[in-house]
Amino acid sequence: MMRDGLIVDDPERGVFRVHRSAFTSGEVLALERERIFDRCWLYVGHESEVEAPGDYVRRQVGGRPLFMVRGEDGEVRVFYNTCTHRGALVCRRDRGNGKVFQCFYHAWTFNSRGELIGVPDEEGYPASFDRREFGLRGPPRVGSYRGFVFVSFSDEVPSLEEYLAGAREYLDLVADQAEEGMRVIQGTHRFHIRANWKLFVENTVGDGYHFQTVHETFLQFVSKLVFQSSGGVAVEDRGRHLSLGNGHAVTEYPAYGVGRPIALWYPFFGEDAREEIEAIRRRMLQKYGPERGRRMCESMRNFLIFPNFTVLDFVGISLRVMWPIRPDYTEVLQWELVPREEQGDRLQRRLENYLTFQGPGGFGNPDDVEALESCQAGYAAEEVEWSDLSRGMHRQATSVDELVPRIFWRQWLALLQGMPRAPRLDDAIPGEVTRGTRS
Repeated sequence: MMRDGLIVDDPERGVFRVHRSAFTSGEVLALERERIFDRCWLYVGHESEVEAPGDYVRRQVGGRPLFMVRGEDGEVRVFYNTCTHRGALVCRRDRGNGKVFQCFYHAWTFNSRGELIGVPDEEGYPASFDRREFGLRGPPRVGSYRGFVFVSFSDEVPSLEEYLAGAREYLDLVADQAEEGMRVIQGTHRFHIRANWKLFVENTVGDGYHFQTVHETFLQFVSKLVFQSSGGVAVEDRGRHLSLGNGHAVTEYPAYGVGRPIALWYPFFGEDAREEIEAIRRRMLQKYGPERGRRMCESMRNFLIFPNFTVLDFVGISLRVMWPIRPDYTEVLQWELVPREEQGDRLQRRLENYLTFQGPGGFGNPDDVEALESCQAGYAAEEVEWSDLSRGMHRQATSVDELVPRIFWRQWLALLQGMPRAPRLDDAIPGEVTRGTRS
């Protein structure tokens, strides 16, 4: 199946389908690596993960080994994690602190600015040898927005702020929840799923349709805690989907009975936490005004920064990236973002709230993984060629419709076809405009 025939997109008929070879083909994955992961801005980490000079974290990004380090001058830099001598990894631990970084193979030594400062038996090299030519190298583009650090392996991308487009508003909504700035809690929730990476993108930010069925146990749990009943949580306002440009998209919805550590109290937080949480809410409303303050305190949002970075501002603030290993195998990494000022019981409440749903043994992630692996297993029936993502094309999209997956797939297909961006991201018929979307 050629890439031009991978998607049926017909707003006039209200039909959107994806050929299942997009989830199973090695040829498609090779094109994704070449035309998406090699040409977009990709998330590396958060500046708070390297607080002090010499702090570093290493990451695998777009198939390349990288590490992010804070230099002695306070600047955060990103380098390829490979010695410029013979190629061995320079950083062999996931995180740490070092005044210098020494390759264990031949002991070439670099400082936190990437400069080569030590070469054993340097006299053995000719007079033309110049240390300055052998400093650590970094990706062509490195950028940071509100502490979120991205790289691109292409010189031809727009600036990071231009690329983020409307997603900047949602990163701002997250970052501004803290009075003293945000920090990532140390530790990585890393797991693998036997499914294609794009299935997890769909599930994370654009598939509210599955929540009532796949997460029924969670809804019953919350219902008992909040309403002291055995019924499900009523969903009256289904929220909204928005295109944010460049393939980015958001689902935003009220905090249905699950509470918000910032700052919507619910009974399962405990009566002793009520006044503290409500005081936070009052401060937020005073600082940001009633409209923006209520969005931050009373609404939840899952948003995608194309292609594979998602922020789940939900029962906690989770940062998640999905990296394809094979067409049917994906590595997922997740971190928890918290306000710096949160300590003690406040921090514990947030982390328990996160673990209840997003944690390794929580109500959410294990259910989602089971569902996605089931989809991937079903694709072995090659005679059933198409998956349908048409829900909501005939109306203004709600959080249970499939607009966000369609936004993702339109940008995905455009890049695979060699176009810089999709001609349209929302569901508008050419020449018309769909209410409630921005593209």
